[in-house]
Order: sequence, then C-alpha cells, then structure tokens
Amino acid sequence: MITPLTPHPAAIVKTKEARTLVIVDLHIGWEIALSEKGIHVPTQALRLLEKLKTLIKTYKPDKLLILGDVKHTVATAELGEWQDVPDFFNELRRHISQIQIIRGNHDGNLEPLLPEGIKILPSSGAVIDDAGFFHGHRWPSPSLLGCKTLVMGHVHPVIVLRDPAGFRITRQVWVKAKCNPNQLAEILLQKHGIKIEENPQKTLRKHYGIKPRTTQLFIMPSFNEFLGGKPLNEKDAAKSEKIVGPILRAEAVDLKNAEIYLLDGTFLGFLNQLEAFGKP
Repeated sequence: MITPLTPHPAAIVKTKEARTLVIVDLHIGWEIALSEKGIHVPTQALRLLEKLKTLIKTYKPDKLLILGDVKHTVATAELGEWQDVPDFFNELRRHISQIQIIRGNHDGNLEPLLPEGIKILPSSGAVIDDAGFFHGHRWPSPSLLGCKTLVMGHVHPVIVLRDPAGFRITRQVWVKAKCNPNQLAEILLQKHGIKIEENPQKTLRKHYGIKPRTTQLFIMPSFNEFLGGKPLNEKDAAKSEKIVGPILRAEAVDLKNAEIYLLDGTFLGFLNQLEAFGKP
C-alpha cells in the first residue's frame, strides 16, 4: 500500500516485512548553479535534512528509498556537493540504517560522495510488493510491468493557477495517471529489441516471466520544493514531445486525463480541466 504523507512530498509503502519512506529529487547543491549566475542562496541541505529527519521520527520507517537525483550536478560533483552530500548522509544514517537510492540522471559520480552501506540501485528501478519504483529519465525494467502501480519522480510536477487580475500561483502536485499495460509492454519490448510474437502479453511472459499488469502511474513531487518545474497545465505542456521522461511521452500513459492533487490531498481536478487556469 502506497500512502502519500500529506502535506509532505513523500510517501510510505507498507508491506508485511517493512515500512519504506519514499522521496525523490533532493538536488543537493542546486544553489551552486544559481551562484554561477550571480544569485546567492545559502545551502539548503540542512533544511532538507531536518525535514527528512522529522518524517523519520514521525512515521518510523524501517527503510528510506530515494528515487534519484540526490545531487544537482549531472555528470560530476561540484566542490560544495563533496561537502554537503557526505554530511547529509552521515547524519541521516544516525536516524535510519537502511538507505537505498535509485540512480537518477543527476547522479553521475555519486558513489564517492556516499558513506559505506548505502545501496545504489539501477535507474531501471526496483519492486516493492506490487509497486515498481524508478526515477523516470529512462524506461523502467520490464520486471516492473508485473506491478499494478508504477511510481516515478524526475518531472517536478507543478500546476500554475492564474486569476483574472493576472496573479500567478504555482503549487507542487501529485499526479495519478492511467496506463495501458499491453501498450506499455509492446513499447518496452521494442525498446529492448525483442520481436513481438503473437501479442505483447505472451512475448513479455516468454522473455521475462511477467504478465503486464500496470494500470496506474504516480508522479511524485520533488522533496526539494525550491526546484520549481514546468507547470503541467500550461499550454501544450502535456504534449508528448514536450513532457519530460520517455514513459510519459508514450501513448500508453493517459497524462491528459490524469488526476491532480495538492500536497495536502486536495483533488484539483483532471489535467485537461486545469489547462484553462494555466493560460496567460
């Protein structure tokens, strides 16, 4: 069972064996990119750490799973990240012993920054019970299609609301979209260069021992709320060629009719209904 921890950009996954706290998109060191443009913001790593420690103290998870983009620099690591990332995780390990990270597109050269004992999982994702978790910049592993639910980050989903006076309000949101499991299987098989025999279901079962079952996709808001994002309800933002992440560009995910929720759990409506509020 996946439970969003309203009003926080985090979730708890409960199984018989463990309770796992899930977050995504920390982007530790994002302030460095701003400073290079002349905008000076103090490091926010300590604030993120305190927020995470509060969630751990409140919900008492057995494990922490981070769905990628621990740091901000893509391929390497800036000087500030060499200090902030190790300090962050050394302190965090005092409060939770099991930490796993699914590699995101910003996590190049992450290993030297982490203390021993933290496990890095491939970007293709991991399975917990009946849910598959991945970052979102790449396609998930075919094994994840055996799960009813997929959970990703990467997008930093936000909604923009404008009133008649022209005021613009941006809010982080959760996104829940329906998926076509057979279409997902067909596309993923093609990505792996596997010829479809008879139909995608039988081919996926033959090669991976998996029956395609994915019917819904959750997009998590970024744990670092300062990051912002491209509002999903702005004009043409949800078109396949503009959206971030290959799985969202596939017709197998119905993003236009996705359900949109604020962090406090308020249901705003469906994405196609909210496009009217994103127009300048």
